[in-house]
Parts: sequence; C-alpha cells; structure tokens
Amino acid sequence: MNIFALEIWDDEGAKCTFYTVKYENFDTNETDLFFEKYDAMAEYKEANQDLLSFILLAIGNDHGAIDELFNRAENEVKGLPVQGKVTVDEITYHYPDFPLRLYALKITNNIVMLFNGGIKDGPTNQTSSLFVEWRAACEFAKKIEIALRDGTIIVDEKNRKLNNYDGSDEIIL
Repeated sequence: MNIFALEIWDDEGAKCTFYTVKYENFDTNETDLFFEKYDAMAEYKEANQDLLSFILLAIGNDHGAIDELFNRAENEVKGLPVQGKVTVDEITYHYPDFPLRLYALKITNNIVMLFNGGIKDGPTNQTSSLFVEWRAACEFAKKIEIALRDGTIIVDEKNRKLNNYDGSDEIIL
C-alpha cells in the first residue's frame, strides 16, 4: 500500500468529526473522489445526495457514530448507509436496494474515517464492481488501527480530533 495522509473531511457537525485519506501525490482525497464521481452520474446523483445527507446530518449532526447507524459489517470496515430499517430518536432510516456503498471506520462515537466506495451491483463485495475500493478501504483501516494501537495516532476525544504521536495534526502512514 502506498503512503497516505489522514485529513479532516468535515468537522462542522454537532456530534461527529469525519476524516478521510489521501494518497501521497494525489490532489483529491478518497471520499471526495467518491462523491464527485457519483454526483456527476445522473443515475446515481439522487442516491449520492441521500448518502451525503445521511452522513452529514444523521451521523455528523444528529446522532454521532452510534452502532445502530454502523450496522453493515464489511470485514475491517463498515458500509454506509445503514442496513435495514433503523429507528433512532423517533427518526427511521431505511435505504432499501440502495445502489451505493461508502466505506468507513468508526474510531469513536465522535470520530469516523471515511474512505471511497462504489456501486453495489453484486451480492457480495467480492463479486461486486466495488471490490477494489472495498479492499483498499480494508487496507487503510488495518494500517490506521495498527497506528492507533501502537500510539502513532492519538485520539483526542475532547476535541474530536486525531493527532500524530508528536502532537501535530499531520498524520502520514
């Protein structure tokens, strides 16, 4: 796996800060690549907007990264949006036959790492066209979890931030 940096993707929600990853020497991070790609495709534009709203509003602003909203286990990562019908604080989230998946790693209830994703067009990730994005997300997640365990990345719960072991906010893995 190539060298990549962690960067804040969105920290304006009341409940959750979202991070993403960006490969060294790339101009665009993985999460923006996903949303830009599917926003430009007419047949996925509405689903893309629904997923963006779910992330920014339901997770970022309303509930945080609670387990109920991260119920689609995909090996090392979670697939978004939520699977099945889930009701939280009298709000029901239900995305039947949703065509897109975005992969994420829940660090805490207030910090989430977003990766890339794709079109869910097969019964499993292994048989779907998003296989490459899913495998990449799993590899990112493994490296991040190792860095969290060995102290390379420090979680600052109070400020909903991730820091490098030296206290800086520049995290390169």
